[in-house]
Amino acid sequence: MVPQDFWSLFSNHGPLYFVATKKFFSKKGLACHIAKIHSEASVEHNAWELKQYIEELYWGSGKRVMLLGHSKGGVDAAAALSMYWSDLKDKVAGLALVQSPYGGTPVASDILREGQIADRETRRIMEFLICKLIKGDIRALEDLTYEKRKEFIMNHKLPEEIPLISFHSEASVAPGVLATMTHIAHAELPWLPLPNFGGEESDNSAQAGRQVPVVIPVSAAMAVCALHLQLRYGEKSDGLVTCRDAEVPGSVVVRPNQKLDHAWMVYSSWKKNPTEPDPCEMCEALLTQLVEIGKSEQGKKGVGSSSTSNSTT
Repeated sequence: MVPQDFWSLFSNHGPLYFVATKKFFSKKGLACHIAKIHSEASVEHNAWELKQYIEELYWGSGKRVMLLGHSKGGVDAAAALSMYWSDLKDKVAGLALVQSPYGGTPVASDILREGQIADRETRRIMEFLICKLIKGDIRALEDLTYEKRKEFIMNHKLPEEIPLISFHSEASVAPGVLATMTHIAHAELPWLPLPNFGGEESDNSAQAGRQVPVVIPVSAAMAVCALHLQLRYGEKSDGLVTCRDAEVPGSVVVRPNQKLDHAWMVYSSWKKNPTEPDPCEMCEALLTQLVEIGKSEQGKKGVGSSSTSNSTT
């Protein structure tokens, strides 16, 4: 149980992002807040937004804030601490980075790497998706490349005295999960008889162009991405972030034994299975462990050693 003299803060990504976890903690009488920052904005921009938000929470309650950030949210939270530690050192009790690409991600590097086939077209598509449709910043993707992360970490060191946890997992690439993608990839809704405005396309091409793909299950998509990263780079991952890149130097590293993909932590299944790990309970365990780390480090100076623990649910 996380003590009530701490507040937890989750980085935001979407309308259902961490909603179940927030309700879970609220039922326990804990004050939980989902930071209303734009996850597609640059890391430095979000670091400043988080810094201000943490200060608002602290001055409004007088209680230190415990941070839990998933994916890029963990990178943003770590940036806030490394850039503004002098202002936040008495206001933050700890940070748990959950499946966060602290060292970068090959997905971002591959998309934006110059010299590849259609690299300009790929960048234009990403700029359109991020900047136009979701009103974000292309730097959000650039900030997660290996080059940018290396530069940022070199210039902004995380404070050694803050309790840190790195949680990462590995997505399943079992044939059964990949088979789901195979079936979905060939499934299409019946073509719609849309009007032809004077075009000279053939009946076959017209029909193909009007077929609508079925939405791909997240777990299957993560499995395909994880298999791609394993074959291309020889690295295990949760589908988006490699295990190596998710480990923050100097942190306690938590590795679950179960196969869990990148989306598992924040989008709980509607069908509760008591034999499967529960994301809400995992968040509670991580924050509880942060409290224990903080207690063990009280009165100590210059703590910067790393340790490893395996977590099962």
